[in-house]
Amino acid sequence: MRSGVEEPMAYKVIETGDVTEESLEILMNEWTRQGWRFESVHFAMRESSRRPSMAFLFFVRSPGA
Repeated sequence: MRSGVEEPMAYKVIETGDVTEESLEILMNEWTRQGWRFESVHFAMRESSRRPSMAFLFFVRSPGA
């Protein structure tokens, strides 16, 4: 915090087309090791399949972290 003004959070979005348990786990571990906090995951689905075709992983961290 500088001059009594709080800096906004930093956000990171990771897009992946490899939507397997292993690949998502690797991405989550990679980014949390870099100081990002996992916030959520959102999946993009195809009408013709029950499996997601893409995933978007959302991370946040405090400024200056």
